[in-house]
Amino acid sequence: MSSNEIKYYNRSTEKIEVEKVYGDKAVQFVYSNPIGKMVGGLISRSPLSKAYGKMQDSYLSAKKVRPFIENFNIPIDEYLPGSVKANDIRDSYKNFNEFFIRGLAPGARTISQGTQMPAPADARYVGFESISDSEVFPVKGEYLRAKDLIGKSAFASHFENGPLYIARLCPVDYHRYHYPDNGRTLESYTINGEFYSVNPIALKAKPDIFIKNERRVSILETETFGKLAYIEVGATMVGKIVQTFDEKENFQRGQQKGYFLFGASTVIVIGEKGKWKPSEDIVNNTQEGMETYIKLGDHVGVLS
Repeated sequence: MSSNEIKYYNRSTEKIEVEKVYGDKAVQFVYSNPIGKMVGGLISRSPLSKAYGKMQDSYLSAKKVRPFIENFNIPIDEYLPGSVKANDIRDSYKNFNEFFIRGLAPGARTISQGTQMPAPADARYVGFESISDSEVFPVKGEYLRAKDLIGKSAFASHFENGPLYIARLCPVDYHRYHYPDNGRTLESYTINGEFYSVNPIALKAKPDIFIKNERRVSILETETFGKLAYIEVGATMVGKIVQTFDEKENFQRGQQKGYFLFGASTVIVIGEKGKWKPSEDIVNNTQEGMETYIKLGDHVGVLS
């Protein structure tokens, strides 16, 4: 078994599984090889990464869709077809980005209600009941401080020593993200940065990725869970972080907030101290150095 294998616990199958990484050899080269590290510095720069992401809008990129679906065993019946009329849904996407941001078919996910916080995305989750300098997974604790992740905000102090979870989306995942509760947006802004990979191999080699990468921060006032800092983090070859919801309006639990164009990406949610805590299996697996794969809407937290 390779030391670079990424193992995670799949809550749906109740099994430990090995992640099949898109571009795994390239990731290992960029973050483990001395020459690769120099190349990686260029790739992570915003213009180059965004340019590659933009290439996924080309009609030629549609040729990659069917092989991608087959290679990664995407359960395509869970999703809506693209804009091209076709007998086979795999041929219905006009380009790779349209496939990448494919919507879910009605009924494909169920949103947790009440005091359970629903997952904002299909993703691999790690979580902490209180972020502090003692936390070491997936990055060193000093890089999980709320003020570093949130940046300059009048609300930053509300999240000191609060609960946190990190949702890592892989290229194979559904790439839209959703609101975890009813509420309103108090503040939102973009923090410009680079586009390093958020793959665990990359995080191990460069633990400050979450405060180096471009990210968008929204401070939310929710009905059930108090204030939340909702942070979307760009990653290698992500062409754009797109907000689809009018943030001047009140939002509803499970409502779509936005999506990531091509690339792997991350959503980080931070709460107020003692208000809620991540689900028990997430916390336990995190302590074992393992992510938990959870689908959109399944519970990822609960009121303390």
